[in-house]
Amino acid sequence: MERSRTNSTSASDSGPGIDLFVELRGPGLRMGLANALRDAVRTGRLGPDTRLPPSRSLAADLGVSRNTVTDAYAELVAEGWLTARQGSGTRVARRTEPHSAPRSSPRARAVRRHPTYGMRPGSPDLASFPRSQWLSAARRALGTASHDAFGYGDPLGQVRLRTVLTEYLARARGVVAHPDRLVICSGFHHGLSLMGQVLRAQGARTVAVEAYGLDLYRDLLSAAGLDTPPLFVDEYGARTDDLATLHEAGAVLLTPAHQYPTGVALHPDRRAAAVDWARATGGLILEDDYDGEFRYDRQPVGALQGLDPDRIVYFGSVSKSLAPGVRLGWIVLPEDLVPEMVAAKGYGDYMSSALEQLTLAEFITAGAYDRHVRAMRQHYRRRREDLVRALQQRAPAVRVTGMAAGLQAVVELPRGTERSVIEAAAHQGLELSGMSEFRHQVPGAGWHAPQQDALVINYAAPSDSAWAGALDILCGVLP
Repeated sequence: MERSRTNSTSASDSGPGIDLFVELRGPGLRMGLANALRDAVRTGRLGPDTRLPPSRSLAADLGVSRNTVTDAYAELVAEGWLTARQGSGTRVARRTEPHSAPRSSPRARAVRRHPTYGMRPGSPDLASFPRSQWLSAARRALGTASHDAFGYGDPLGQVRLRTVLTEYLARARGVVAHPDRLVICSGFHHGLSLMGQVLRAQGARTVAVEAYGLDLYRDLLSAAGLDTPPLFVDEYGARTDDLATLHEAGAVLLTPAHQYPTGVALHPDRRAAAVDWARATGGLILEDDYDGEFRYDRQPVGALQGLDPDRIVYFGSVSKSLAPGVRLGWIVLPEDLVPEMVAAKGYGDYMSSALEQLTLAEFITAGAYDRHVRAMRQHYRRRREDLVRALQQRAPAVRVTGMAAGLQAVVELPRGTERSVIEAAAHQGLELSGMSEFRHQVPGAGWHAPQQDALVINYAAPSDSAWAGALDILCGVLP
């Protein structure tokens, strides 16, 4: 058996250089090559219309005669596996499909069917990503970047982006920061995972969390060895007065600008109570400012971090303002936590993409980020108005809350109907989330957040072409 990875780069070849891993199978070189290529096509490793290396190049890479390769190619062309045309080279036949791919059962196909519409919270309108402006920023960033920018760099992140973000956060969110206290990460998920490691290394055992929120984030803290007792949430946000009863808590995770997923802002008295608790106990507040830029009834609520930068860790990202696929976020830290955060970051993701960081810095500096956020704020405001109008006309019995900010709203339902509404929507191709999905369960403690039947509707995610259809199905399944 002979193995080779071809690299067809000979100047005398008529075709382009192509890398191809080949494992000869069977007696004889020609048969072994034919079997190897046949198997690669059968299993889908070589897809339809893939161009194969020229015969001279493949022969040189395998150490066989060119006739061996041409004969193997000819055999597979005759069998219908390959095609050969003058000027086009030898390619995998388009009509050939992997013969060994297992057929899924009707039930499996039904389970895997992608929903036609999606209104689950967590994503902005991805179709509105500013592609041309981002590309222009990337070109400018590449044209002006120093050679050193593409090295391993500083684990804090590119100083250019950290400087730009410091100025932007102070202006737009009231965050008190300095480039040396700002760490670039891959988003809130990454940042919280790192913070869990830092807290545990400091000896913390408990981080209080809001009674409604993503179980993913509770799991991240639990994975770091931290307990996550809940704080009740009502119409004024998390009940931060209750922190005084959690004597073992070393930190609390809050979404003060727009509680996720209920949508309420943390009341000023409760903001003050949280800061007082942190100062009195030496605890930390972890502030998730996940969509602080999007507020519709008045000016955005400023970041809690501005009240006490030495006791509050501020997390932000572009996941809602631009797109989660950009994979850029930031952590603004008290000065004494920076070395520990850098140490935690060094064990896993040492640094984010330099190009993406420099592009975002240029995007913000050029004013494109502010323009995009303002445009999306208006876009989502119109979506919000469409949702309210449609529900008033077609489902007047339901009550809508959490509409002041963010990308989602809460549609309250009659008790006991949440699951049936979600299933009815799924049958029509609309994916929804219920409030029960976000309730905090404490294993073994017999405690959970109070039951509330409701839908958490993401009115931002559907594209313009899908919006009307998603809204029609939603209104049709509501009681």
